[in-house]
Amino acid sequence: MTDLPGLDLQALATHLGTGPLTGELFPGGRSNLTYRVTDGTQRWVLRRPPLGHVLATAHDMAREFRVISALEHTSVPVPHAHQLVEDTSVIGAPFYLMSEMPGVALRERKQCPWLNSEKATVLSRKLVDVLADLHSVDPESVGLGDFGRPEGFLARQVKRWGKQLDASRSRDLPGIDELRDKLAATVPDSPRVAIIHGDYRLDNALVTSSPLQISAVLDWEMATLGDPLADLGLLYVYWQGLGVDNDPITGSVPSMPGFLSADQLVARYTARTGADTSGLGWYIAFGYFKLAVIVEGIHYRNTLGKTVGAGFEKLGAFTVPLVRQGLAAAHKEL
Repeated sequence: MTDLPGLDLQALATHLGTGPLTGELFPGGRSNLTYRVTDGTQRWVLRRPPLGHVLATAHDMAREFRVISALEHTSVPVPHAHQLVEDTSVIGAPFYLMSEMPGVALRERKQCPWLNSEKATVLSRKLVDVLADLHSVDPESVGLGDFGRPEGFLARQVKRWGKQLDASRSRDLPGIDELRDKLAATVPDSPRVAIIHGDYRLDNALVTSSPLQISAVLDWEMATLGDPLADLGLLYVYWQGLGVDNDPITGSVPSMPGFLSADQLVARYTARTGADTSGLGWYIAFGYFKLAVIVEGIHYRNTLGKTVGAGFEKLGAFTVPLVRQGLAAAHKEL
């Protein structure tokens, strides 16, 4: 396509000093917008914020660019970051360009007919191992020593996502304030500091089938320094899902035969890192709260006509079920 929502290809071509560009919007993105762009010789992937209702501290292009650049020479697979452009006069928003990587973000079963039970087990382990590798990277050694404020991280996270909720609140959401208050009253002490992804899940990674590898981890907009169990708790939430067919929040791939259970993922992470995961229940409850706020923000943007793509109108129905799951986790585990 030569005319894309949110991306002026002619202006981008002028900025890059290339010939005419064509591109396409990657499907499935619910937050930042991602495009494949080419001049017929070179190919790039471009990331920019959503079209409207951009919450404070969210959708930070410079943050994504910095962390991808820092991790490029570690064992964590990331694309090569080419160029950050914070001048909004180019396409109307800050953006960055990165290399296109091989592989597919697996979300639906029809994407992976090649994924038998044995390969599903291997892929589960690889996903956990990459997370363990990320959490083992010394932030200072890759220039990210000042990437966040680890002290008080969890308390600030509950407060931050509460503010995001208030900024997106347009309807009654039974139980969500109870969940927020429960989390705020029971914040655990963080055992250690690590670089965390902030939204780590299977479909934020690119997977190749031959050889079976995770070629890149994507969507680093919420990366920071903090408690690594926040990543593990949210991965647990994504893995468990909502227990419905064609789950639009977490996808259906992890329920295929051969994939490790959520508890088995935790056991492998524990074995790989030596971390104490006995208090993971709080982080799971927080993961449900965070995901409920994200989904509600998408719902709100959709009501304003500020989403690009299909299926957004259905997501709002899942905010309250996520809250219910979070309350169940909170009352069971905390």
